[in-house]
Amino acid sequence: MQTYICLLRGINVSGKNLIKMDALKQLFLNLGYGNVATYIQSGNLIFKSKSTDVLKIQSEIHEKINKEFGLKIPILIISKQELESVIAKNIFVNNRSEDALKLHVTFMSQIPLAIDIAQIKDVNYGEDEFNIVDKCIYLFCPHGYGNTKLTNTFLEKKLQVSCTTRNWKTVNELNRLSNF
Repeated sequence: MQTYICLLRGINVSGKNLIKMDALKQLFLNLGYGNVATYIQSGNLIFKSKSTDVLKIQSEIHEKINKEFGLKIPILIISKQELESVIAKNIFVNNRSEDALKLHVTFMSQIPLAIDIAQIKDVNYGEDEFNIVDKCIYLFCPHGYGNTKLTNTFLEKKLQVSCTTRNWKTVNELNRLSNF
């Protein structure tokens, strides 16, 4: 069975899109997924599936959440191997040793078009920096993610892809928890 990480965008934030993690875990179990585990209240799940069709899994989960909770929220599914690759390719850790508390990863639904990437490359974001690798944007936000212009909404609009962001600690903890 393949290990996957499910990243839900925008649940349990500021009292909106509320889903109890126990209920979400049960939803995954009801769909037939195994070894389901959750991490914090912001929509991170680790699970196993016999299927290797990520888009089918993503669609199935999206539809079930809509049916069970009445929410149409963006969902991204990545494999354990993809998550390990994301961790290995972070230049802010590997080449510069930046403060991990200032690092984030924005996961994208697909690789953006070069023309869309070009739109954001030459803009001044103050001290905030980013590096796009495959379907990820590595962020270094020295004044915190809450103060950056490089938000999910901004990146989705400019790059025309769905996005969800996790801090570096969460990315590493999801990797650790997926070692079952």
